[in-house]
Amino acid sequence: MSLSDLGAAALRRLDPETAHGWAITALKTLPLPQPGPDDPVLATHVGGLVLSNPVGLAAGLDKNAEALAGLSRLGFGFVECGSVTPLPQAGNPRPRLFRLSPDRAIINRMGFNNRGLEAFASGLADRPRGTVVGGNLGANKDTEDRAADYVAGLRRLDGLADYFTINISSPNTPGLRALQGRAALDDLLGRVAEARRPDAAGRVPVFLKIAPDLSATEIGMIVEAALAHGIDALIVSNTTLERPGLTSPDAGESGGLSGEPLRPFAQAALVAAAEASAGRLPLIGVGGIASGADAWARIRAGACAIQIYSALIYEGPGLVSRIKSDLAARVRAEGFSSVLAASRATR
Repeated sequence: MSLSDLGAAALRRLDPETAHGWAITALKTLPLPQPGPDDPVLATHVGGLVLSNPVGLAAGLDKNAEALAGLSRLGFGFVECGSVTPLPQAGNPRPRLFRLSPDRAIINRMGFNNRGLEAFASGLADRPRGTVVGGNLGANKDTEDRAADYVAGLRRLDGLADYFTINISSPNTPGLRALQGRAALDDLLGRVAEARRPDAAGRVPVFLKIAPDLSATEIGMIVEAALAHGIDALIVSNTTLERPGLTSPDAGESGGLSGEPLRPFAQAALVAAAEASAGRLPLIGVGGIASGADAWARIRAGACAIQIYSALIYEGPGLVSRIKSDLAARVRAEGFSSVLAASRATR
């Protein structure tokens, strides 16, 4: 076990939100070593981004883009920060983060707690170069025009992030998931499209993050809406409201469930998105990925890349290199030239 993984084990002894704060402090201050170059077979690209490896960090860990120096040294192919809202907000009352250790899961009802766009922009301005960084955009809880909040984020952070994610799938902001309906989605994505740079050469990719609690028909509709409005990739998926056979004492807490129990729901949503998109829209697989085998299953289901977060809490940051090593071995063993080739072979 590496020193970083030992640190993760120590943090698991603390209250979850306190541990999260200490993790951010450690990533900001500890002199982490620079990772070596990635195996060439791990190369992929998604939505116009060229990635040296397909393992990304999902949004939620670095909400304010303040720990990018440390995160850039953990070996990720890309790092997503946020969610950020135009105005600072405290989020929901504590406790709002629960570690379900027997289930290898997390329940959170954070409620987009963050310091707002100006602090986020400051963090991105000081970001390390050479790391692909995305900004996950949200809407303030009390806003009267949610679409306007996403447009505000897109405009304020233009030129500071390598891509943006429109997060309409958090279950912890009342009414947010209603934006996944076709009329609301057309309005939102139409306004996002109008706010983007008119010249394709300088246009930053925009991704859309959806929930796993959708039918195949609903996912198909979202795919068509995303294509109609020029969205560059779909992130599948966010946390779930389902509670499948949990054994932890905190299993009844409200909020979004992530970690191992989310895996089948996220996998099924990805398969539905892959079938609906038929290669027309790049996909990023998220949810319940805790090993190279899990990551490979998403790649072979059609994902160009994957993201992890909850598994890091249980497995430690060494998980990133373990997944990459396993993926490289699987790519070669199955005769593919790269992760991207393996992803496309399913279509």
